[in-house]
Amino acid sequence: MGDMKVSLLLMLICLITGLVSAELSSTYYLTKCPTALLTINTQVTSAVIQEPRMGASLLRLHFHDCFVQGCDASVLLDDTANFTGEKNAFPNANSLRGFDVIDSIKSLLEILCPGVVSCADILAVAARDSVVALGGPSWSVQLGRRDSTTASFNLANSELPAPTSDLTTLITSFSYKGFTTQELVALSGAHTIGQGRCKLFRTRIYNETNIDSSYAQSVQANCPSTGGDDNLSPLDVTTPNTFDNAYFTNLQSYKGLFHSDQELFNGGSTDSQVNAYSTNSATFSTDFANAMIKMGNLSPLTGSSGQIRTDCKKIN
Repeated sequence: MGDMKVSLLLMLICLITGLVSAELSSTYYLTKCPTALLTINTQVTSAVIQEPRMGASLLRLHFHDCFVQGCDASVLLDDTANFTGEKNAFPNANSLRGFDVIDSIKSLLEILCPGVVSCADILAVAARDSVVALGGPSWSVQLGRRDSTTASFNLANSELPAPTSDLTTLITSFSYKGFTTQELVALSGAHTIGQGRCKLFRTRIYNETNIDSSYAQSVQANCPSTGGDDNLSPLDVTTPNTFDNAYFTNLQSYKGLFHSDQELFNGGSTDSQVNAYSTNSATFSTDFANAMIKMGNLSPLTGSSGQIRTDCKKIN
């Protein structure tokens, strides 16, 4: 019965996603704000060149936005008297970054095309441009999202997959958003860039057995058993600042930083997909790009719903 419910939910989500795709368009700003995409690209590329880690931060912002209420820029809102925002939810607090880059882009676009380009679309384009800036694939970003007028602290705490998740939890979490298990693995490949905080992988490097011992020791050098909670280690130890398929070869060598990473290659149903991506980077790139397009279609606000925020941090 449970499987039937999940199947019906997936069918409904796919139907809704198809309808949303018809409302969004890659050429949405062609006449409304012709320089919008170039402006975003220039700012993102500059930020990533200055600090490669920013690419992963901007990609993560889009992911954390879309998984909570849909791709509506709710993640960017500060707390108000009417709601507690998502910035201080457990998965985001002292962790999400890149807000300043988004704010700078928005300020420029408000000069060029006041009240036209949504913060939600900026997040979607910035995610794509960040991946490209670090050597990854490109894709056609569907545009025309509008911005929410509220955010959800509670949903951010409950709907974002934790780095301690096991494979069953990951599959369930992504399936409720309409993603297949293959798409889960492809999107997890985003961890080919970025860094993780010590407190999120300490248990893994000191207590788990499905980890390469020399790798564990090297990570322990910057993540003591007590203290140093915010010390950083790269999610991809091989090519930390390049968007490639090394993440998957690392998993084959039991060098996944988070518990949730190694769960993708631990004798379970996703091992074969990890093997496939580790030997075929082109397939990974294609599948990742397609999954990102699908993620960008998660429940966006269109038409007269929501608003186009003037300042991404607050409602108009």
